[in-house]
Amino acid sequence: MGYAVSEPGTTRAPSALAIKILIAGGFGVGKTTMVGTISEIRPLHTEELLSDRGIGVDDTSGVESKTTTTVALDFGRITIRDGLWLYLFGTPGQDRFWFMWDELALGALGAVVLADTRRLQDCFPAVDYFEQRGIPFVVGVNCFDGARRYEPGKVRRALGLAEHIPIVMCDVRRRASVRDVLTTLVTYAVKGA
Repeated sequence: MGYAVSEPGTTRAPSALAIKILIAGGFGVGKTTMVGTISEIRPLHTEELLSDRGIGVDDTSGVESKTTTTVALDFGRITIRDGLWLYLFGTPGQDRFWFMWDELALGALGAVVLADTRRLQDCFPAVDYFEQRGIPFVVGVNCFDGARRYEPGKVRRALGLAEHIPIVMCDVRRRASVRDVLTTLVTYAVKGA
């Protein structure tokens, strides 16, 4: 049942809304960096040192210098305006932590699938995950220093993506670049995939 404001000239307080966004992709693709670059609060990271337990389990090829990994999630927040926030949840990248994705995905407006063109195959599981669940997503191609650059159309063909799924070239170390990826995702998800 709806209620009207009883006093003329008074206004109703705006309702608060938090929008949940997932940041997903393969191991070492930049998910933690992306959340940390844009978050207005000190991000929550669940980083642990890589250990002997991961030998033979985690594929570190292409990211041999990486010494830590996310074991649960990364969390950050962005205020869009008073009463409207984006909550960013970075997913773990290794297969052995995928059991957490279903919990993290609950209530998400959409997702960013980060891709590294040097290891493009590592983002296939994330693409499949969101396609199978009907969760809107965009692909953010993280342009690492020294990595070969490809046109978005070539990345689209390599990933087998439909034409309507946005692909954004980005550098997750740059705030404006991360903002552009998130803006693209929110616009895409709200307009309807």
